[in-house]
Amino acid sequence: MTILVAEDEMIMLKTIELRLKKDGHEVISCQDGREAILKIGEFSPDLIITDIMMPFSSGLEIIETVRKKGGKKIPIIVLSAMGQENVVLEAFQLGADDYITKPFSPNELSMRVKRYNPSSVIL
Repeated sequence: MTILVAEDEMIMLKTIELRLKKDGHEVISCQDGREAILKIGEFSPDLIITDIMMPFSSGLEIIETVRKKGGKKIPIIVLSAMGQENVVLEAFQLGADDYITKPFSPNELSMRVKRYNPSSVIL
């Protein structure tokens, strides 16, 4: 499965990338929202994981752009810091499928990603 990860914190981005690659996924990494929007159009990922607060374009703008361009079938998982409930609710209204509160466990990330992978079976 090809997963696009949009996260502006380099350590967090590398941690997510390493875990997803360990789980057998192809990862497209982006450090800002503008780059993510360009790469989504270029690569058509199977899943998008996006932070909310990023330079140039926010995670909310990524969700809105994907959904308006007919990307209703691409699952989107939002990463948010604790205390951003109103932003998470807005993300769901725009079409996000799931969210993970930072900080999170790499195991939790793996399990949530597996929910959107049609070729994996969760026992």
